[in-house]
Amino acid sequence: PQGPDGFVGQSHLLGPGGPLRRMLEGGALHSMVLWGPPGTGKTTLARMLARLATARFVTLSAVLSGVKDIRAAVEVARAERARGVTTLLFVDEVHRFNKSQQDAFLPHVEDGTVVFVGATTENPAFELNNALLSRARVYVLKALSNADLEQLLGTALADPRAFAGEQVELTPQAAGALVAAADGDARRLLMQLEIAVDLAETVETAHGTVRRVGTQTLEHVLQSSLRRFDKGGDAFYDQISALHKSIRGSDPDAALYWLCRMLDGGCDPNYIARRLLRIASEDVGNAEPRALSLVLDAWESFRRLGSPEGELSIAHAALYLACVPKSNAVYSAYRAAAAAAAESGSLEVPEHLRNAPTRLARELGHGAGYRYAHDEPDGFAAGERYLPEALGDASFYRPLERGLEERIAARLASLRERNREARARDEGAPE
Repeated sequence: PQGPDGFVGQSHLLGPGGPLRRMLEGGALHSMVLWGPPGTGKTTLARMLARLATARFVTLSAVLSGVKDIRAAVEVARAERARGVTTLLFVDEVHRFNKSQQDAFLPHVEDGTVVFVGATTENPAFELNNALLSRARVYVLKALSNADLEQLLGTALADPRAFAGEQVELTPQAAGALVAAADGDARRLLMQLEIAVDLAETVETAHGTVRRVGTQTLEHVLQSSLRRFDKGGDAFYDQISALHKSIRGSDPDAALYWLCRMLDGGCDPNYIARRLLRIASEDVGNAEPRALSLVLDAWESFRRLGSPEGELSIAHAALYLACVPKSNAVYSAYRAAAAAAAESGSLEVPEHLRNAPTRLARELGHGAGYRYAHDEPDGFAAGERYLPEALGDASFYRPLERGLEERIAARLASLRERNREARARDEGAPE
């Protein structure tokens, strides 16, 4: 792509008002970490940024490079900087560098010798040094949508430089199959397209010789049945959505049907197991807390047995989830608490809740006045406060009257009433 408008996907970063677009419009590069799944354009984005900022592009691979290579790249960058040339140092798979190797970048990022751009498929918070993260902004790249992949597919087919100049046609069913099989990965889409074109039959048309790719050709490429793409062009994500919503709606027969449709179409059972594990927390939650363990057991059973025997365990879990009581209270509570954490800033931990492992900490008042709940009547310190004062009595978790959550709700209501009574006494107000 020649600019942000030609970049497929990542509109949240490069679209109008997006942070990387604003950076380009402002004409100033800064160090960053690009975090996202494979095939989402991390390398392409880094190259585009360097070109638009008229910076020299240098790439290192953490798989093949070491500290010696880092130092060599920095020395060249220092010489280029003396000539007024900015160097964008792109480090692919940066999470594969160990902590000491990552430290080698710090002084050169700090003094502006290089603009550091790291690419990773792993969570930077776990894989990268805090010192390096503090000097670079993290941008999250998302898997490409089906619409993005369709756009990319059309661009590839229209490019006269592609396929040695041969004309290529895809049937609508084949195009849909390629997009769904790519699963958000542009690299996988283009690789499978190339293989399919190599295997496609050549036909004569009124406009000349054409390589025509149909579903029969793709069955050899994808090495799986493509039935899921027939019968009206059902899309992969429509089917997983139908499975999820059937379970949420407590319809075990529909859940089992969509499960079997996906398995029959060649879907990886591990993908379905991951979604079931999500459902166990998002849609069942504490109404039936054993759901999480049962899905994990079913997934482990599949891993031990393999296909096709292990697929029965996945069906077992899906039927169980469809039949048990449902509650989205855990999901709603998590989202509400996450929003509060993001909006409330860095509120201090109340003094009585702070850790006090040293004498200095105790002298500063850490832990002072903390009430050990196990020493209180019924194991509950009535009136104690655990949230920052600025949040007051914020309530995130609101259990529903379904399954076990009905009992949880009753107990929480009782404990909250005891809190109100205790605080009223402490404040000298009438109960």
